[in-house]
Amino acid sequence: MNTSFIVLHFGVKSIKRFVNLYIRKNSLFVDFMRHRIFIAINLPVDIKRELGDYQSKWPELPIRWTKKENLHITLAFLGYLSDEELLEILKITKEVASWNSAFTINLKKICYGPPKKMPPRMVWAEGEKSEELGKLQSNLENSLLTSSIKGIEEPEARPYTPHITLGRIRQWEFRQIEPEERPIVEEEISLSFPVESIDVMESELKRGGPEYTILESCPLTPLEVLK
Repeated sequence: MNTSFIVLHFGVKSIKRFVNLYIRKNSLFVDFMRHRIFIAINLPVDIKRELGDYQSKWPELPIRWTKKENLHITLAFLGYLSDEELLEILKITKEVASWNSAFTINLKKICYGPPKKMPPRMVWAEGEKSEELGKLQSNLENSLLTSSIKGIEEPEARPYTPHITLGRIRQWEFRQIEPEERPIVEEEISLSFPVESIDVMESELKRGGPEYTILESCPLTPLEVLK
């Protein structure tokens, strides 16, 4: 069956509707042969479990909770990259990791985020700023900005504060709640974990939510090597 017969038989509008429907239902085809990439710090299983337990604390909150296995700290979101761009990102991430030493992240509270945003967009676990994390983030951003990859955004001026998105607020529903009846989310926590690597991750958008795959785990320099 040739293309002309298909167009005449079904009509251009019907074919366009079918193609658009197919693309919407199969998000992997939105950007052919490209990878949705970010660089992250992944969490130990026990930290994911403890953070996940807090998600049941606010049942009245209109929110889409993040799956426990997907909890992470994003260092850089790069969007859709070609195979060549991905290879460059892998090289950059390995180099940056080798310049930085392993360190510890201390999580101190669970709250709405970002700060002073109303309605809030998320509930997140916030960590303490640290010199080691600040250096790692700065090295990574500067290396990305000087790469050949287009569309890398300038870093924010304020110091980097690590956070883990526990869930995303359904803002329309949140606005329907009277201000005095909105759940208070301000939980002091004390969780710490070592950071010994940073990971280049691929995100695949599926009907049930994004699925993440570690493409490359890039080890930081162990502390004993620096002594």
